[in-house]
Amino acid sequence: MPFNGFSSAERSYLAGQRLGRLATVSPTGVVGNAPVSFFVRSDDTVDIGGQRMGATKKFRNVVAGSRVAFVVDDLAAGPGWNPRYLEIRGTAEALVDVQPPQSGFSGEVIKIHPDWVRSFGLAEPE
Repeated sequence: MPFNGFSSAERSYLAGQRLGRLATVSPTGVVGNAPVSFFVRSDDTVDIGGQRMGATKKFRNVVAGSRVAFVVDDLAAGPGWNPRYLEIRGTAEALVDVQPPQSGFSGEVIKIHPDWVRSFGLAEPE
């Protein structure tokens, strides 16, 4: 399904989360998946960052041209099993010397340009 921007439920869910997992592929085809912090921009791009992002394998994979998949998920409060998630697939660019979008980010950021998004279990905000 093509990406036409986050829904209000997706944007609200992402705003309430602090941790996701980013998958990248190395030039030799090895898939890596790592927990990361993130920031959603008003233009629906997603900045992935951390204290030393520029020194990571995921950053080098993006520099080498890796597409990415990014997942945020959790269990909603309440009785029973209530999983919810949002997955983003897209292109990414490795940026250096940027103004960090939030505290704890270094000057290196992976910017995801979504081209596919799927979510489950997210209620529209009231």
